Amino acid sequence: MLSFFRTGGSDPYDEDDVGLARDVASHTALCIDNACRFTCEYTIAATVRGYQLPRCPASHSTVETAHLYVPGFSGGGGWFDTIPLSGARTALVVGEVAGSGIQTATTMGQLRTVIRSLAALDLQPDELLARLNDTAAFLAAERAALPAGEPLHRQPLSASCVYAVYDPVTCTCTFARAGHTAPVIIRPDRSTEVPESTPGPLLGSAEGPPFAATTADLPHGSILALCTPSILTTPPADSEGAPALLREVLAQPGRPLKDLCDDTLDTLRSKDCPGDAVLLLARTRPFPAHSLATWLLDQEPAAAATARGHTRRTLADWNVDEDTAYAAELIVSELVTNAIRYGAPPLQLRLIKNHTLTCEVHDDSATSPQLRHARTVDEGGRGLFIVAQLAQRWGTRYTAEGKTVWSEQALPHSGLPS
Repeated sequence: MLSFFRTGGSDPYDEDDVGLARDVASHTALCIDNACRFTCEYTIAATVRGYQLPRCPASHSTVETAHLYVPGFSGGGGWFDTIPLSGARTALVVGEVAGSGIQTATTMGQLRTVIRSLAALDLQPDELLARLNDTAAFLAAERAALPAGEPLHRQPLSASCVYAVYDPVTCTCTFARAGHTAPVIIRPDRSTEVPESTPGPLLGSAEGPPFAATTADLPHGSILALCTPSILTTPPADSEGAPALLREVLAQPGRPLKDLCDDTLDTLRSKDCPGDAVLLLARTRPFPAHSLATWLLDQEPAAAATARGHTRRTLADWNVDEDTAYAAELIVSELVTNAIRYGAPPLQLRLIKNHTLTCEVHDDSATSPQLRHARTVDEGGRGLFIVAQLAQRWGTRYTAEGKTVWSEQALPHSGLPS
């Protein structure tokens, strides 16, 4: 409703007043229409973004996680994720796509999906970001190829990301970042540390230095904090380079992670965030020694029988059912035989009892194993084809010292390691 009033001895409205009233009404109507359109687009973008973010990132047996997500006023493209990896490892991801609206939320979902697919290949953090950058560059080229009249054509794609992998066996974290804020480590003694690392270029960049991986030790009970720059916009950095906000609010390693997120939220309410404020906290624990077994094997044919014996006795001590144990013996035998024939010493066998039973065989050769299907004259398959039939999933991950071929089997009646 638009109302005009005259009071006291005011002169009657004339034609100039009517014209002014019409101009005010037209401008106000345009503002209301723009506000409705913005609200509608923001609601759609928020809905799309909400469906593409993890509802509740699962905490794993060696990593307890909690998160804080506060969307920016204009609806940005921040995201986070936790991804289970082979060998009881966990990947932690935080990233942000520059911009706002539906296209930004859609691009965020595309990058998050690509990261999940690449993580399944057991890539190192720096290699994963390099391949993710290829995808971002492709999406950026698609934007640039749009007609000049398209609004998206004038918005170059730019995104940042930090990808970290925690290994509970070695109690280390390896991370790489693409133009993103470095992770912060809060140790059990309340000290904070920002590991020295080389920031790579933003995702979507055609040029820039290659991505670099950094490894840091995480003692039992440490907290790893990954966040977007919006968390750190106002507080200054202390003399050690750790953001003051994380030092003051998060440097309480004994408190529940959810309480630390709530305290951070209270701090954010006192300032305006230019983008999405995302905080992912992970409290680390070493893998329980009684659920882990490792042996060094000789580079000789008899090593396969030795590995089967180790596996049989260990799984009996772990109360693994007979069917799973029998399949594990076959898997170990095939993996060790494959390493003896095509790998290089030293050989190492490792068994991990977690949510699943993991069998790993490591050797110093970087030669990629190939799955060969059974021929008509073969009874049940050959080599890794047998492993693929018996295991729930299997794969290969490469390190500076060689490769590890692993397989996972379901444990229907097992509980989590304490």
